[in-house]
Amino acid sequence: MPIIMIIYYVITAYIVGMLIWNFVKEKKNIDDMILYLVILVPLVLRLLRVK
Repeated sequence: MPIIMIIYYVITAYIVGMLIWNFVKEKKNIDDMILYLVILVPLVLRLLRVK
């Protein structure tokens, strides 16, 4: 796997981690929690290499 692909997956994993952290931290606003999940779905699929 080329180095660019590795860097790409590391950055994606970092963003997924930050979104999960914000999702867990968010307790008041349900709309924000839904937005975090909507953003999280394509990133997780990309990490799992599902097209």
